[in-house]
Amino acid sequence: MSAEGGTKAIIAALAANLGIAASKLVAFAFTGSSSMLAESIHSLADSGNQGLLILGRKRSERDRTPEHPFGYGRERFFYAFVVAVVLFTVGAAFSLYEGVEKVLHPHHVESPAWAFGVLIAAIAMESFSFRTAIKESNALRADKSWVQFIRRAKAPELPVVLLEDAAALIGLVLALFGVTMAVVTDDGVWDGIGTIAIGLLLACVATILAIETKSLLIGEGADPDQEKRIVAALESAEEVDHVIHLRTEYIGPEELLIAAKIAVHHDDTAAQVARGIDAAEARVRAELPEARLIYLEPALADKMDETPTTH
Repeated sequence: MSAEGGTKAIIAALAANLGIAASKLVAFAFTGSSSMLAESIHSLADSGNQGLLILGRKRSERDRTPEHPFGYGRERFFYAFVVAVVLFTVGAAFSLYEGVEKVLHPHHVESPAWAFGVLIAAIAMESFSFRTAIKESNALRADKSWVQFIRRAKAPELPVVLLEDAAALIGLVLALFGVTMAVVTDDGVWDGIGTIAIGLLLACVATILAIETKSLLIGEGADPDQEKRIVAALESAEEVDHVIHLRTEYIGPEELLIAAKIAVHHDDTAAQVARGIDAAEARVRAELPEARLIYLEPALADKMDETPTTH
């Protein structure tokens, strides 16, 4: 993922959420609607989440140190995981609590015109943010489906913003439904039901984000297609007979670590083997530019009885 694209989507989401949160709080003050309050907290949480994503990106750019010899690329994974935790604890838990409270102790929605006006304006602003995230993602997802893109993306920012914006738009529709039904039926229970639905939605999105970012945080390797390309690039070097085994791991969104044991010809000199390793590394980097760290261990082809594998 390009840094420019991810940052543009985050800033668009941050600007939209700050404006939406302020307008929702004003509407809540006039209407007393629990759906509006839940949506206000949701937007404030989302604003904080975008701040966390920006912080994670900035901290990941620090130079490597003796204590962290592979750098700080995983900081982006960590802060994306924190976003999932915040979305669940602040957004979902609060919305569920407020919704249940409103169902048990309903009251009428006052000045509903404020709620309708703010919700419609919020849908327009959130749609702009969502459109920006979709546009930036389309430039990267190629022929992948949206589910594949969210599950396989190594840079967490765009998937996080996409899911947050989608949840925000659906949440606004749920809030609009709850407020509308509360006004039409003159029953505040509908406002609480809308709030509970928002809470359940946020809990689902937070769970998906937590699962995906946890996988990145504990270490994801290259996908099968990438591994095949790596093996083909290594074995295209004249001095490499075959790849005995291969291990890969993303240590940052744009940093892939590759470790492989390669079989070399028994009559090659040390100089020839060294040249072959250099050539193999160059071909892998040409095939996968994110392959920043490559460690190759040579072994004699006729001395090895291991079955070549990429697992």
